[in-house]
This record gives sequence, structure tokens and C-alpha cells, in this order.
Amino acid sequence: MVSQEQRKRQLAREKFLRQQQRRTSARRKARMRNSVIASVLGVIVIGSVALYTTGVLKKDDDKTNASADVTPSASAPSKAPDPCEKAAAGSVKKLSWKKEPAVTIDKSAKYTMKLATTCGDIDVALKTSAAPHTVNSFNFLAGQGYFDHTKCHRLTTNGIYVLQCGDPTGTGSGGPGYTIPDENLKDSSLKANVYPAGTVAMANTGQKHTGGSQFFLVYADSQLPPNYAPFGTVDAAGLKVLKKIATAGENTGAGDGAPNATVVINKATVTKS
Repeated sequence: MVSQEQRKRQLAREKFLRQQQRRTSARRKARMRNSVIASVLGVIVIGSVALYTTGVLKKDDDKTNASADVTPSASAPSKAPDPCEKAAAGSVKKLSWKKEPAVTIDKSAKYTMKLATTCGDIDVALKTSAAPHTVNSFNFLAGQGYFDHTKCHRLTTNGIYVLQCGDPTGTGSGGPGYTIPDENLKDSSLKANVYPAGTVAMANTGQKHTGGSQFFLVYADSQLPPNYAPFGTVDAAGLKVLKKIATAGENTGAGDGAPNATVVINKATVTKS
């Protein structure tokens, strides 16, 4: 027998998947339209690859609660005050590339990504040897200032528990113009299709090898199919920042929307240790 709670989570994941499929379809139509316009005007348009995933991972990921200090809820929008600071001065860069950058990182070295956000610093230990293409891409994009001043555009608090970031457009459809291969899908941390709290993984379109720049940070254990490349782990201090953001809720009251907290990545850096 399936319990009422299990059924509720299953329905939430299925709903999330349907939403992602609709968004993926809309993005495909938009890319086709832009291609036609580019041909007429003689303008080269580099199509952005949508990075939302099955709810958070299709550039919007799915997550299921398993253990966390925060108790996710799909009730009315939170009335809690914004726990974050004003964003630093600056604007998002409009950058795009035609192909994945060459892998130049040291695959045997340790790398750390720091997200200096308006809500606090989030340090991520990157899984370099297990996900070299992904880590190399983030090292490249961070070095170009690609993530600086971008908003984390999606917070999911029902069914799965993640914060999604990495889209300069803030719409869930943006990307760097190239895609990277899926990596590390059999990571030992993924047990029983659960992405544990603290996991950082790639969003995608629902198809293989469609990751770009969008990623999600898991703040409470979330049940998802192992289709989203895990490439890092948030430290304890960073997890507290994520839970603070989650506590403020999202703007729809339905468990999936823009975070009420003003979550902006002021600066993203990747360093070799």
C-alpha cells in the first residue's frame, strides 16, 4: 500500500515533471522562432539552452524531504521579512559561446566554488575527478563573471526542496550557448533516488547531456531520478543560508516559484586548493 504522504509526494513530482515538459516545449518553439528571425535579418543568434530539470533539474529541479531543520510547506505565501541584503551594484553580463570550453582544470586537484550571495556565502566543494567537464565549465563561467549579479530564480518547497540558480535571464530558460555531458550520475551519495541535503547538481531539459549553466542546491533530502549530474557539496554554513532562504518561502504559495528572499549571486568564484 502507498501511504497518503507517499502518494502526495508522487503527485507533486509528476506535476513538476509536467511543468518542466511544458517549459521545455515553449523554449523549443522560442528557439525556432529566433532562428527564423536571425535568418531574415542576417543576424547570428546563439540559442540559449534551457536548463531546468524535472522540476528544478530541468532547469527546475525536483526534491523530496527526508531530513532537514526546515519543514517545507505549500501553504499561502510567507509573510516573513526578506532575510537577505540589498544586491551589490552591477549588472548581469550578456555572454554566450558556441561550444563547451576546452578542459583545462587539473582533474586531480581540489576546487571550491564560492557563491557570495545577498543572503550569505555558500561554499561548494566541487567533485573535480568525478565531474571534470562540469567543474571545468563552472571554472570557466565564473572566471568570465557569467554568474555575477544573477538571481536565483526558483525555489521549490513541495515534493522536492531546492534552490535553482545559474540563469542570467532569471526566467529559467537561459544558458551559456553550449551544453555539457552528464557526469557522475552513479555518485555514491545518491541512494534510493534521493539527492541528500547539501547536494549541488545540474539542471537540464529532461534530455541527456543538456546541462548548461543552471544548477540547483538541495536544502532538504529530495527524491529524484538520478538524471541530474551531482558535482558539488555545500558546507554546513552554506546549508544554513539555504534553509534561511527556504524559510522565507516562495511567491506562489503553491510550493514552486520565485523565492521571497532576494537571492542574488553578487560574485561567483572557483579556486584551486
